[in-house]
Amino acid sequence: MYIAPMARLFPRDLLEFERKFRTEDDCRRYLAKIRWPYGFRCPQCGLDRAWRIGDKLWQCQNCNAMVSITAGTIFHRSHLPLRLWFRAIWWFTNQKTGVSALGMQHTLGLGSYHSAWACLHKLRRAMVRPNREHLTTAVEVDDIFVGGRTHVPGRTPGSKAVVVVAVEIRGEGMGRVRLKQIPEPTKEHLVHFVKEVVAPGAVVITDGWESYNGVARQGYIHQPRTIHKTGRTGSQVLPRVHRVAALLKRWLLGVYQGRVSWDHLDHYLEEFAFRFNRRSSRHRGQLFYRLLQQAVAVEPHPYQVLKRQNVSQPMAPSRST
Repeated sequence: MYIAPMARLFPRDLLEFERKFRTEDDCRRYLAKIRWPYGFRCPQCGLDRAWRIGDKLWQCQNCNAMVSITAGTIFHRSHLPLRLWFRAIWWFTNQKTGVSALGMQHTLGLGSYHSAWACLHKLRRAMVRPNREHLTTAVEVDDIFVGGRTHVPGRTPGSKAVVVVAVEIRGEGMGRVRLKQIPEPTKEHLVHFVKEVVAPGAVVITDGWESYNGVARQGYIHQPRTIHKTGRTGSQVLPRVHRVAALLKRWLLGVYQGRVSWDHLDHYLEEFAFRFNRRSSRHRGQLFYRLLQQAVAVEPHPYQVLKRQNVSQPMAPSRST
């Protein structure tokens, strides 16, 4: 089955969005073009020819496999119609600061808070593009503490979560960011994070914390800046990381009142990075399109699995950001 290319990749505004996605079939056809941009491809045998069966299925002409456009995506077996999912994604990506589950429930008229909560967490898991590019050229890296009410001097987290932040240096400004929660700021976790997000050969700028000493042995140009020898503050030595850290803490408190569970913190960090890295997009509709692209590329996350992952208590909000 041949699927014609889209004349325009994404709607530019709300009126165009409403015209483009009036029916469930409009949404399914658009999703098919995103999932199979060069035409249908059977996930079982790889053949590119199929018949459409009814409104929701395609049947491969070779192996007769019945393929749903939503199978294997975050929409898999969802009780919500695609038209409602599309509206949720449009609203989610058009709010520059973020969206709470209660706000989504009221805005979209969802039947329960749990449906809105599950919808948002599925979207957050789609914000990480598989095999995404590493940060390049020169990168600032530092570990910060998030949440908690108590402050412990030094690098002991206490009741706080430890988050590592990496920011690309682009002249006087910033490029892309990567963030990740780690158990503690040890050499094992910090060096592993650098390997995960920074391209080999890049310049890695850190403070003088000894746990970063293994970075150079992994193929990076390590430039540690010892704060106490320069007479400058951490925000002066690593200005981009500290700026991102301040924005992150303000965002968590402002949008979610700091009530983020330990188990889901990484997904909130990915949401923050998704929004930050696309802060200069000219059209908010482009974010809608990008998130849909990633939504068909990640595995399903059933509600019961999400619920089991949310068993821990949320972090207490910090009184100081």
